[in-house]
Amino acid sequence: MWQALSVESWKARGRSDLSKVVPTVSDIIEQVRKEGDQAVLRLTAKFDKVELSELKVGRKEIDEAYSKIDQELLDALRFARSRIESYHRRQRPDDITLFRDGNSSLGWKYSPLASVGIYIPGGKASYPSTALMCAVPAKVAGVRSVIACTPPPVHPLTLVALDMSGVDVIFKCGGAQAIAAMGLGTRTVPKVLKIVGPGNLYVTVAKMLLRQEAEMDFPAGPSEIAVLADHTAKPENVAADILAQAEHGPDSACALVTDDAELAEKVGKIIEEEASKGERQDLIRSSLKSSGYILVKDMTEGVAAINLLAPEHLSVQTADPLSILPSIETAGAIFLGDHSPVACGDYTTGTDHVLPTAGNAAVHSGLDVLHFMKRSSVQMLDLATLQELAPATIKLAETEGLRAHADSVRARLKK
Repeated sequence: MWQALSVESWKARGRSDLSKVVPTVSDIIEQVRKEGDQAVLRLTAKFDKVELSELKVGRKEIDEAYSKIDQELLDALRFARSRIESYHRRQRPDDITLFRDGNSSLGWKYSPLASVGIYIPGGKASYPSTALMCAVPAKVAGVRSVIACTPPPVHPLTLVALDMSGVDVIFKCGGAQAIAAMGLGTRTVPKVLKIVGPGNLYVTVAKMLLRQEAEMDFPAGPSEIAVLADHTAKPENVAADILAQAEHGPDSACALVTDDAELAEKVGKIIEEEASKGERQDLIRSSLKSSGYILVKDMTEGVAAINLLAPEHLSVQTADPLSILPSIETAGAIFLGDHSPVACGDYTTGTDHVLPTAGNAAVHSGLDVLHFMKRSSVQMLDLATLQELAPATIKLAETEGLRAHADSVRARLKK
């Protein structure tokens, strides 16, 4: 189960064959485009085995969900929500930034998106934390309309977390049909400008196929972790982080990158022992089939390997993790030192756990406030600056054959 890996073998594991589900997802999208709610209800019965008379979750159902959650758990959700909100408020840029350029002003303006749809997975477990991670940054950004789709039967915890986060409307539908409903709009589900949130292969492909209708966040698939560790790392802590990630699902993947062969061996023994004890041992054992260790000659080579892996989560357990941080370029979320388990980032540090996977961290950032905003450039010129810019502007415009562009400048220079 615990095996030696190469960078390429681990990266290849993350390359899902998206093309194999494109025909199915395309058909689902067309059904929703033509039939709207009726298609969503029919597909929900087919895939989720739940017969619904309506898609929208009513206030009564939400209030009943609160009554099913014990106070300690409600307090934990509120604590996590406050941490997430506090962290993301620090990310929010000023609405307008202007600076002087001579006697003119240049700058930019940030505006929240008007509408966003968030997708919360269902299935094997309840994901209230993902509801918080998607909805709270959207509300901090100032998005006016935030809707959510999640597969039925909806867990009370998910309903409470969505409501607690300020989501405006919640719908009971999942899979590609939920993405199509939010991307295209139906009689019940409003069309949104952007869709965010993790999901399975069908959800990811639906988001990609609907990008002309609604923007997406980034491709997000099975969860993954890489641990960069030297001889100072505690084997039990490395193993604990790997086991925690492995229990996400059978396709999760974990890699230990180390220059210490003895550490790799010790971690492997602990994992073998613990994997046979856990409640979800079949799940863990399945994910560990594509997990293992990568031996490097030193930490410089280790950092290079990490930057090639571009892992969703990176745990740095070395003698001086802060000295390594500047060299890390491609991780989705970075956890430094012995006291920073990834699990805290999943729930309570306040950072967002909706992250790019399968190497996409090389080009995508994890979900944050800026995903829910757009930036416009701003310029306000005075006459002196216009006169300074005019010759080059006119020359370039006429060179490109855009005479009216040049004339729009000349018109302002006439006495």
